[in-house]
Amino acid sequence: MAKTILIVDDSASVRQVVSIALKGAGYEVITANDGKDALAKLSGQRIHLIISDVNMPNMDGITFVAEAKKLPAYKFTPIIMLTTESQEDKKKQAQAAGAKAWVTKPFQPEQMLSAVSKLVAP
Repeated sequence: MAKTILIVDDSASVRQVVSIALKGAGYEVITANDGKDALAKLSGQRIHLIISDVNMPNMDGITFVAEAKKLPAYKFTPIIMLTTESQEDKKKQAQAAGAKAWVTKPFQPEQMLSAVSKLVAP
């Protein structure tokens, strides 16, 4: 059975590029357009990995990560931050909230797949 990955990004084009790369590698994909939308989609189904942007309307990525980690079903779900941010303090905030990896935009699909494969096998 394919592993399921949740992509959280307010940019439709980023969600599409990441989805295509992940589906091509054999993953199932669920998408959300911000942190609030993503939390609504965390309804107990098995999610093997979350990829989240940092800067989004309604609920930013770091707040989303902290909220997701409070949910028992997702406490141990690995999270990759995919963002244009490169400041160390943002990285530390994300790490403190529970993020496991940081990928900076723009990115190559191979770079994303490499980070994903380190955290979850297809």
